[in-house]
Amino acid sequence: MPDSMVLTAKLLVLLTVANTAPIAVKRLLCDRWNAPLDGGLRFFDGKPLLGHSKTVRGVVAATVATLLMAPLMGFPAPTGAAVGLLSMAGDLLSSFVKRRLGIPSSGKATGLDQVPEALLPLLVLRESLGLAPGVIAAVTLLFLALEGPVARWSCRHGWRDTPY
Repeated sequence: MPDSMVLTAKLLVLLTVANTAPIAVKRLLCDRWNAPLDGGLRFFDGKPLLGHSKTVRGVVAATVATLLMAPLMGFPAPTGAAVGLLSMAGDLLSSFVKRRLGIPSSGKATGLDQVPEALLPLLVLRESLGLAPGVIAAVTLLFLALEGPVARWSCRHGWRDTPY
């Protein structure tokens, strides 16, 4: 398998770990430590800043999980932590935009739910990981395409509340 395909697969694994860690930790901890990241604040438009489903616990879970997974994928642990943190930053950005568009917390917005979460870490880390534009595009598009089936599988097996 060419190196770019291996790198693409490894990055997809890290992004999937970042995406699923908050959900897994929510299932394990239930309502413990689920303080909303925005503290319930509302933006000047009167809508929630991020929404109740974006928690400190979720950001920490994604960051720690990718930190632990990265060495298994051949990346330094700090790179894994950066992928998790940046992925969650992309997720928070999409949540902010979704609230402005009137989409409720945990509401579906295909593309907006996936692209920032995958693209932000890839763009920020492109130089340190030596990512070519084609790899960035491939990882982002594959993450977009695979997130739906993974979410439906997770819902069928009781990990997610919704299949998206």
